[in-house]
Amino acid sequence: MRILHIVTGLASGGAERQLQLLLRHLPAHQHCEVLALTNPGAVAAGLRAEGVTVHHLGMRGNRDVAALPRLARRVRAGRYDLVHTHLYRAGLYGRTAARLAGVRAVVATEHSLHPGVIEGRPVTRGVKGLYLAAERLGTTTVAVSRQVARTLHAWGVPPARVELIPNGIDAARYRRPPAERAATRARVRAGLGLPPGSRVVGGIGRLVPGKRFHVLLEALAGLDASARLVLVGEGPERSALERLAAGLGVRDRLVLTGERDDVPDLLTALDVLAAPSTEETFGLGVLEGLAAGLPVRHSSCPALDELPPGAAPRARRIPSEAAAYTAALRELLDPRDLDDPTTDPLPRPAAVGHYDIVRVAADLGALYDRLARA
Repeated sequence: MRILHIVTGLASGGAERQLQLLLRHLPAHQHCEVLALTNPGAVAAGLRAEGVTVHHLGMRGNRDVAALPRLARRVRAGRYDLVHTHLYRAGLYGRTAARLAGVRAVVATEHSLHPGVIEGRPVTRGVKGLYLAAERLGTTTVAVSRQVARTLHAWGVPPARVELIPNGIDAARYRRPPAERAATRARVRAGLGLPPGSRVVGGIGRLVPGKRFHVLLEALAGLDASARLVLVGEGPERSALERLAAGLGVRDRLVLTGERDDVPDLLTALDVLAAPSTEETFGLGVLEGLAAGLPVRHSSCPALDELPPGAAPRARRIPSEAAAYTAALRELLDPRDLDDPTTDPLPRPAAVGHYDIVRVAADLGALYDRLARA
């Protein structure tokens, strides 16, 4: 089976990383290629290094309608059995191009949808209208959480056209023997310039307003001077966060790693993961923290909301406010002997197994087979 994944761009965001992870675990008989409408960034390089064919359409913007015929020709030339789109712009152009090219099975994954917000932007009447028009050109829309599925249903997408397949994490990448973990922790901490004995809070995600990383900076200012904040990701809010840190007097306690593809290693350097975003449609970073054996404090994680409370006992929801995070982090960090680099990770909770990428990819592969036979 030949499958083309069409994605808006391939910078190192959550949806893009999720696509890369899925392609490593789909059934062997499903041969996948990827096409980026624009911005073939770090994930494109990673995919090519793994042997995946990556095309770049060179689209100039959302209204570059001249790109549609080029995209349709590319789809037709590839003789694909199925097209799978990711993110809003790719969903509009990709589903249309797939139909023009005669592809019968067209899937779209909705990675980031709230009732009034899509991918961090307000939903206008025009945006919603275009979305629903394109959705009707597809076969199935995959929702990554029940919250996303509920929003799609509220918008008028028939339940029969929605398939719930969550995001996944590569649980095996976070599991390592104690000696290896201790060595990695020491190496990564040294590489990040973290002083011995530092108490390290981490956050994962693009540096955008919706992640609310300013809350963690304000909380950091209320913690002991040995506390450090490590933010893993890149984005347009970087300069604003640096200015805020300077204004709060904690710039020397903030580490911005930029885009990284070694997140499992970076997590060994942390003592707690914090996620103050209130706009998550899944909460991938929270699951990654749990897979790494960290206690987690978060303000939104639909992935955990859909499981029994005992599935992640060391993850706790708190308000997305500096005072709440200051109190929670002080409680977590103060009692622990963090001078010892061999600090053991917490036991892996059931939630990690539930969202293992091996299981998720098998479900998606089964959907592909079913649609191809229809």
